[in-house]
Amino acid sequence: MSLLNKHQGALERLAERGRSRSLLKAYGCDFSSNDYLALTTAPELRLAAEHALARGVGLGAGGSRLLRGNDPEHEALELEAANLFNTERSLFFGGGYNANVALFSTLPQQGDLVLHDSLIHASAHDGMKLGAAQSMAFKHNQVEDAQARIAQWRQQGETGRIWIACESLYSMDGDQAPIKDLMDLADTHDAFLLVDEAHATGVLGEGGKGLAAKFEGRENVISLHTCGKALGASGALVCGPAVLIDYLINRARGFIYATAPSPLVAAIVRASLKLVQDQPERRDQLADLVAHANAEMNRVCGQKGSGTHILPFLIGNDKRTMQIAKALQERGFDIRGIRPPTVPRGTSRLRIALTLHASKQDVSSMFEALAEEMDLVPS
Repeated sequence: MSLLNKHQGALERLAERGRSRSLLKAYGCDFSSNDYLALTTAPELRLAAEHALARGVGLGAGGSRLLRGNDPEHEALELEAANLFNTERSLFFGGGYNANVALFSTLPQQGDLVLHDSLIHASAHDGMKLGAAQSMAFKHNQVEDAQARIAQWRQQGETGRIWIACESLYSMDGDQAPIKDLMDLADTHDAFLLVDEAHATGVLGEGGKGLAAKFEGRENVISLHTCGKALGASGALVCGPAVLIDYLINRARGFIYATAPSPLVAAIVRASLKLVQDQPERRDQLADLVAHANAEMNRVCGQKGSGTHILPFLIGNDKRTMQIAKALQERGFDIRGIRPPTVPRGTSRLRIALTLHASKQDVSSMFEALAEEMDLVPS
């Protein structure tokens, strides 16, 4: 018996269920990336990288931040980000996944409760598994259910701190969290609010600062702003009170033992944050495209859109979802199918991401092709 039989069998079972995954090259019109403002190819950011290299900024950090890897570019970025998002401090991580794992595994303590939206990012779940606090889900975007869960937990005699966690804009559904109501709930229960702004940063809120911008700077608010989506680079910024940032520096294993992010990337993110503020027309252009796409999805395909730049097109069946995604790719539209466990069973979908790499004509042509493929591929 081969040592690989067990793993091979698992892969075959995934393929039978239409859930096998493979790496595909990017091609065709972009309807799948998170490069919402098309900054990955922005000449301004290329120029920022050239200037950074010219002044001697390093490609790599050479070590963790607590050893020799702490670079002036990291510190400048963190200071500028804290000023922009109106928080006491910020801390730069190599990616949003790493930041979430560090955040959820480190800040909530033994005896605390992480009360999270049921659709929160997988990285948050992985962080909770590594942490000492209890965790409990509330129904998606239902603040009343969150309140009931808190009451239930307290009735069991629990006295710890509560950490309420949500995404501001959900990555697979494209809907917004009731941030104000969750903030009110956190204030009522002397709890913290953790907001993952991954898909809102750069795009939504005043100046593209995210949907929780008006609450940032409070003692009980921690936010995560990823830099690899609308900001067009990579990494992530955790923003919040100075005490909690210092606690992460001292206790978060994902920060202490990781090689620091590239100083060059930090320099590019600095330029990106400035660009987002200086060019609001990019957000305006995307908002116009979003309105057009939501209207076209309803008109051509008969499905109501999310109202945002993330448009889920529900199909249901795993195999049919992937067949239609492949057909659209062959027609020049780079759309990817999303299946369980990323989304709940029976809700496989096309995740249509709107970016400034596509025009209104591209959007209309894509929905026409999608309608045709839905008729051609049997349910």
